[in-house]
Amino acid sequence: MQRYHAFSEELKRVFGCRVQRLSVDAGFTCPNRDGSVGVDGCVFCGGKGSGSFGILRGAGVAAQLEHAKEVMVRKYKAALFLAYFQSYSNTYAAPERLRELYDEALAVPDVVGLIVGTRPDCLPEPTLDLLAGYAERCYFWLELGLQSPLDRTLAAIGRGHDLASFTAAVAACKSRGIRVCAHVILGLPGESRQEMLSGADYLNAVGVDGVKIHLLHVMRGTRLEESFREGAVRVLDRDQYVGLVCDFLVRLDPRIVVQRLTGDGNRAELIAPLWSLAKFEVLNCIDHELERRGVRQGSTFDVRR
Repeated sequence: MQRYHAFSEELKRVFGCRVQRLSVDAGFTCPNRDGSVGVDGCVFCGGKGSGSFGILRGAGVAAQLEHAKEVMVRKYKAALFLAYFQSYSNTYAAPERLRELYDEALAVPDVVGLIVGTRPDCLPEPTLDLLAGYAERCYFWLELGLQSPLDRTLAAIGRGHDLASFTAAVAACKSRGIRVCAHVILGLPGESRQEMLSGADYLNAVGVDGVKIHLLHVMRGTRLEESFREGAVRVLDRDQYVGLVCDFLVRLDPRIVVQRLTGDGNRAELIAPLWSLAKFEVLNCIDHELERRGVRQGSTFDVRR
């Protein structure tokens, strides 16, 4: 029995077959790197953008997608695909340019929808209106980086925005019918267990539609690596992380789609925790712990809160 609202099952329900995400690097930057907000980026983000390995760099959007399709058909027997604009802030351009890139992706055969990752401070009104149009014409998700519900943590990790910005962005998206998936990181420095778990309560309250739960990765070439090597930052062990994820899930509104339960660190660039490379073992541990406890997503969620 599936004990959480998994994205893979949601896609099968909508499309009736296996649907795979195809990551795209469309050449965006980030206001936290180009000087608009900051120049160093978030402490955990490398020079190529968070989570952006495995992409055919230097090629256009359509070429990247065609290349990725071949891999996913061979590996997973996928029939349909979602173009995932992943690297950096993928709404950080004029609406006309965004339309060109998104339309190029949707013109690729068997691409049935878009996932666009961005920051809550990269959503001006004209861009929101553009995204609302895509939400009407295709299967569409907007991913927003939150990472933590604590302003002191957002400042410490160099996010360059506060919690109020995220809250306002979600409200603006909801008013336009745009699905929002929030990214959160468990194990950020200085946060107690209860503070990490409060992220689930916050996501319930603001009404996001999906969540990606990540563990704190230390990647080569990041500011976080420096702090880790100096002993100022520690990472969770596997049992700690599994327990936190299960505690997070039982508090989470069961209608929220769980799109990720652990991150995919690039093996060549990951410093710690190395146990996270065994992704499927981690997922199995989470499933087994939920089963051992006899709980599921939303077991302690109270709709009256």
